[in-house]
Parts: sequence; structure tokens; C-alpha cells
Amino acid sequence: MPDLNLSAVIGLPDGAVRYFDTIGSTNDAALEWLTAGAPELALVIADQQTSGRGRLGRKWITRPGSAVAASLILHPTDAESAHLPLFSPLAGLALCETLEEDYHLAPQIKWPNDVLLEGKKTCGILAEASWSGNKCQGLVIGIGINIARDSVPPDSEVLFPATCLEAHTSLVVERYALLAGWLKAFQRRRGQLGSPEFITAWKNRLAFLHREVKIVQSKGEEIVGTLENVLENGDLVLRDALDQNHYFQAGDVHLRPL
Repeated sequence: MPDLNLSAVIGLPDGAVRYFDTIGSTNDAALEWLTAGAPELALVIADQQTSGRGRLGRKWITRPGSAVAASLILHPTDAESAHLPLFSPLAGLALCETLEEDYHLAPQIKWPNDVLLEGKKTCGILAEASWSGNKCQGLVIGIGINIARDSVPPDSEVLFPATCLEAHTSLVVERYALLAGWLKAFQRRRGQLGSPEFITAWKNRLAFLHREVKIVQSKGEEIVGTLENVLENGDLVLRDALDQNHYFQAGDVHLRPL
């Protein structure tokens, strides 16, 4: 355990943070805690993560002392449950605003939620829900942020070029201060979930907007077109060469620039 009160540093009540020196997956631990009755805004943090995962089962390894690996537990209201797919981009938008305000960077979001710096991925986000029938019992938002240079995996291990915060700023990036800033920004934007203000803020930071991209679907089919828009429900709109629009949900596809 770090020699500091993490709950106080991050701005959460005592008992709302569980820290691990090494863990398989912070999301797995958070989902277990959620099932056992975790409170709203409980947080699981790990120094090292050995079996982390991203969307579509991709690996996300966290080396000791090099990155943020955390999972936030939420109990969405009935109104928020109507916008569950937007919690993941909410987390990405909150990190963008934190990097803009605290570190003077210009991040972008690769739809739906990956945070990029100069076109390279520095943050991945994975949202997982716990259900009872048709009712969402809780939501876990996992976030991994590359900070130190040794957090960046080799190109041979990633599908998209990666980077870290230290490659883009001379400021000292303290992991738990960054996490605290992200949580504040997350809560600040949360009340706008699904609103035109939220969609506009997300769209304004969207990487590759009005540029040609390639969408690779889960069965391997590829569609090339112009990234045209995101809708209020979070779906991506791609316009092909015949001026036909195609609509994609976040869980189904990989997005790549041409």
C-alpha cells in the first residue's frame, strides 16, 4: 500500500478505495466487490495488472509504477440507465478535460473512448455492467492510462500505436493526482449524460472527424468511409463513397484511420 491515504488523495470516503500491489484485473475485482455490495463511487486501484483487458478481449498489461490501472464502481440512476453506452465515452471525455486543464495537452478521442495524444493511444477504457434481468445493478468503468515511458508496449504487441503522458509533457504526472482530477471531471460531466452539451463536447474532441477511416466489424468485414458524426445514443455515422450512411455501435467494431 502506498505511504499515503489514497481515499483522501483521490477525494473519496474512507473504505471506498481498495488498493492492490499486483492484481489480475481491476475490473474483475470491482465486479466482485459490486456483487458484494460496493458503495457508489468505490474504486479499485492496482500498481501492477497482469491480466487486464480492453474492448473485444484485447490485453492491457500494466507494469509496476508506470501507469494508472483503476476501476470505478457506479450505481446508475434509472435516468442514467437509459444512456449506459455513453458512460464509456464519458470516461474518455473526462480524461481529455483533465489533460487539457491540468497538463495543457490537446488529447483527442478515438471513437468511442480511447484517448489519443498526437494520434497515439495513451488511455484505454472498458465499461462492464452487472444485470438482474433487464435492470442494471451496477456498472464498472475500467481505465488504464500510460504515464511513464516503460508503460508503452512494443508496436508488435498492439493494434494501434501507443504512447504515454511523459512523452508529451515536461510536467510531473503523479498517478493519484491524475486519477483524482479524472474523477472530478467525470462527476462534473455525468449530469450532462446524453444531453446535446455532452454529445457536442465528445464530438469536438473526436479524432479523425470528417476524415476517411476503416471500420473492421467483429466478423472481419471492412467498410471504408468518412467519419461523419456521432448520434445522441453514441452510434458512429460513416458515409461511404456512394454517399450512403452506415451506423455502428461501439461494441461491434474496430476503427482505424486510413
